[in-house]
Amino acid sequence: MNAKKPVAGKNGERYVPYAERKGNESIVYFTRDLSPKGLIKLYEKVNGNIVGNVGIKVHTGEQHGPNIVPRSWVKALMEKDLPDAHIVETNTYYDGDRYTTEKHRKTLEVNGWTFAPVDIMDEEGTTMLPVKGGKWFTEMSVGSHMVNYDSLLVLTHFKGHTMGGFGGSNKNIGIGCADGRIGKAMIHTTPGSSNPWNINEEELMERISESSKATCDFFGKHITFINVMRNMSVSCDCEGVAAEPVVTPNVGILASTDILAIDQASVDLIYAMKPAEKKALVERMETRHGLRQLSYMKELGMGNDRYVLLDADHEDTRIYPADAVKDVKPWAPDGQM
Repeated sequence: MNAKKPVAGKNGERYVPYAERKGNESIVYFTRDLSPKGLIKLYEKVNGNIVGNVGIKVHTGEQHGPNIVPRSWVKALMEKDLPDAHIVETNTYYDGDRYTTEKHRKTLEVNGWTFAPVDIMDEEGTTMLPVKGGKWFTEMSVGSHMVNYDSLLVLTHFKGHTMGGFGGSNKNIGIGCADGRIGKAMIHTTPGSSNPWNINEEELMERISESSKATCDFFGKHITFINVMRNMSVSCDCEGVAAEPVVTPNVGILASTDILAIDQASVDLIYAMKPAEKKALVERMETRHGLRQLSYMKELGMGNDRYVLLDADHEDTRIYPADAVKDVKPWAPDGQM
C-alpha cells in the first residue's frame, strides 16, 4: 500500500498575536544602530558557540542589487571578530547572475565581495543532510562544502519575498544552503512535474523550513542568527535592480541563537508599525502565506515563538516591539554599501 501524500498546513496568511502563543521564551537582542558598530555589538552577544572553521551565510545579491547587507558592514565584522571565516553561498535554481559557478563568481566581483574568501558550497557537488521529523523530506541536498565548517553565522537581510512572503533567517538557509540543482528543486518542484515552480504556498513554507532544519541540526549549538531590518522591499535580493521600491521604514538589527524567535520577532516588529508603514510588507507576507514558516518551525521543534526582546542600546533592558518601532522614520537611502 502506498503511503499517503503529506498534506500542507493552513492559515499561513494569519498572524498569531503574542497572547495566543504558548511555550518558553528565548532571548532576542535588538539595536537601532544600523551600522558596522551595531552589527558587531549584536554579534558579540550571540557568538559564544561560534568556534573552529566558520562560515557566514549572507545573501550576496544579483548584480548591482541595491538592498543587500552592506559589504562594508560584513568586512568590518570579519576584521574585528571573524578574520579567518569564509562567506558561503550556493548557486541559484533560476537562470540569473548566479546560476552557474562561473556567473556567480563574476557577480561576486561586480558586487564587491572581494575582501574575503567566498565559498560557493555546491561548486564541487552536493551532499545529503538528514531532515529529522519532516513530512516532506527525510534528507536535503546541500552544497558539499557545508560539511567543512564547524560553525555558521546566518547573517540575513530581512525583507519581503515574492514566493516566501518574507525572507528571514529561515529562508536564508532553507533556500540558500540547498544546492542549486537538486536541493532547490526538491523545495520548489513537485516530483515528476515539468513545472519547476509548482509547489503550493503553504507546502513551500514547510519545505523551506524542513530544509532549514537540516542545516540547523547539522550545526547544533554552533549556529547563530542575525537579521538586518534595513532597505526592506517586498522583493527578495534575488530580484536585484528589479526589486520593488522600499517603502517600509528601517528598524534595526536583531540577534539570537533561536531561529524561530528571531524571525518571529522580526515579523512582530513589522506588525507593530503604524498601518501605512507596514501595509506593503504585511500584504506580501499574508498573500503568500509566509507566516506558515513560523508555525511550521514551531511544529518541527526549531525554537520558540515567544521571546524576551532586549534593547542593546539601553543595557539590555526588556522592550516590546511597539516600543522598538514607535520612532521609526520614513525610509530614505542611507548610502551605505
